[in-house]
Amino acid sequence: MLNKYLKYILFFLMSFVIIAGISFPIVDRPEAWYHFPFIPGLGQLAKIIFFHVPTAWLSVLAFLMAMIYGIKYLRNQDLDDDARSNSALQLGFVFSILATVTGSVWAKFTWGAFWHWDPRETSIFILLLIYGSLFALRSAVENEEKRAKLSAVYSILAFLTVPFFIFIMPRIMTGLHPGSANDDNLGPVVDFKMNSNMQLIFYLSLTAFTILYFWMWRLNYKSIIINDKLNKKLI
Repeated sequence: MLNKYLKYILFFLMSFVIIAGISFPIVDRPEAWYHFPFIPGLGQLAKIIFFHVPTAWLSVLAFLMAMIYGIKYLRNQDLDDDARSNSALQLGFVFSILATVTGSVWAKFTWGAFWHWDPRETSIFILLLIYGSLFALRSAVENEEKRAKLSAVYSILAFLTVPFFIFIMPRIMTGLHPGSANDDNLGPVVDFKMNSNMQLIFYLSLTAFTILYFWMWRLNYKSIIINDKLNKKLI
């Protein structure tokens, strides 16, 4: 019953965020509750923040969960924990790609090109390489226990790089993104240039995407378990 209600909540939140994020106007002087403020340098492109930032956030959340279940596997040697970790890894990789794509679209219309090797762009590219190598490692090892153990250790070591590449490196180096070391615009757009209406939609978007992630994670975990059982029967 709880899952049923969560699906209704997710549907309502995602519908509202998508409609509001696309259709609510950006004006110089917001007067109505559905008006967003004009952010210099971004204009109408500021709306992509409702989709770009949540996908980046879910990447971090997914990789964190992959590490947590990797640790649990090393402690309990339960292959279900490996399946949960693998499910999180797959979704983290997908959301990292989505964050890269939405960020590239933003960069194209804001800075004139899809890619600039900005510190944030470079950092997420490196993370894609790191976690992409993990999938290659998993596919190369046939033994379940050995694959799970190697994957668990790798996911732990890989996540240790995430805080540096996501939160530290982009802030200590000069770049085009808000919040970079050379940023003269008071820092991140989220903290300083949103009015209360825009912040409400932004946090609703984070909430909706987070619920979506956990729903997808459970479905993906179950599909991995079913697929493993089918493969064992075929063998």
